[in-house]
Amino acid sequence: MPDDIEIRLLRKFVVVAEELHFSRAAQRLYIAQQALSRDIQRLEDRLDTRLFNRTTRRVTLTPAGELFLVRARQLLSLFDATVLELHGKPLSVTVDVVGTGLTPALVLAAARRLAPELEFFARFHTGTESAAPLVAAEQLDVTFGRNPVAVEGLSQRTVRREPIAVLLPEGHRLAELDAVPLESLRGTGVCVRAGDHATPGWEHAVLQLLAPFGVDPALGHPHVQGVDELTQHIRNRDAPILTMTTQPAVPGAVLRPLCEPVALFPWSMIWRTDTDHPGLRALHAAVDELTAAGGWLAKPEGSWLPQPEANQVKP
Repeated sequence: MPDDIEIRLLRKFVVVAEELHFSRAAQRLYIAQQALSRDIQRLEDRLDTRLFNRTTRRVTLTPAGELFLVRARQLLSLFDATVLELHGKPLSVTVDVVGTGLTPALVLAAARRLAPELEFFARFHTGTESAAPLVAAEQLDVTFGRNPVAVEGLSQRTVRREPIAVLLPEGHRLAELDAVPLESLRGTGVCVRAGDHATPGWEHAVLQLLAPFGVDPALGHPHVQGVDELTQHIRNRDAPILTMTTQPAVPGAVLRPLCEPVALFPWSMIWRTDTDHPGLRALHAAVDELTAAGGWLAKPEGSWLPQPEANQVKP
């Protein structure tokens, strides 16, 4: 019966669901692979539901497993928060969300809703280049950004492939379009360094995107941050700005999706591998919920991703 499921089985299930590989999951849990397999089978028996599809080549979650993962993370977050509270330990977690209104801020808002018993502190840094070392040094708990290279001691998961958009002055000729073809940005002096999203990882990605189409970006200015400065920048330059679909509204500008191709930016969530905090579980649960509701990991046929992420996506 599912009414006597042990917390330890939930923890083991979550690790296997994150790794989708029993050997790696067993290494993380410091147990034998055979023992882990037995525990997962025991959990499935008690639920009378198969949670994983297993073949000799891969492990995937079943639809029931995907649903159970969301609930398991929520249950573990509440349980762990309660234990911390009973022992007088801090219930807070510090999260770098890059900028107001962007994808990481949406994840944080969902985590706060899912785990109101926890206290989340938001910080605003300029990409994983500056934030990831702070996570490693335990000055931050979680950060978001583009991090295509594995870093020892840190774990990451892709949380969204967000469509890239174009911010245009209201009177710009391209503002009349419903979507802006990439080639139409040739000769416009398009900017890639304006907006809170404009981190070094972002710039590296969009320069890959623009080069094959002969689009030369305007690079001769420092990073522009904040909506007020972005408003002034687009007024002064009267030129398009590459941005995200989550870009907060800018007075005097309109937002249009980029097309031909549909270009995607890969957001990752990054944390210390040895972190075991209910706030991290709540953030994972928030990503699971938002991904299921909004198709955040979709990659439409013919869409574009930067390298090396494009080669990491399973066909």
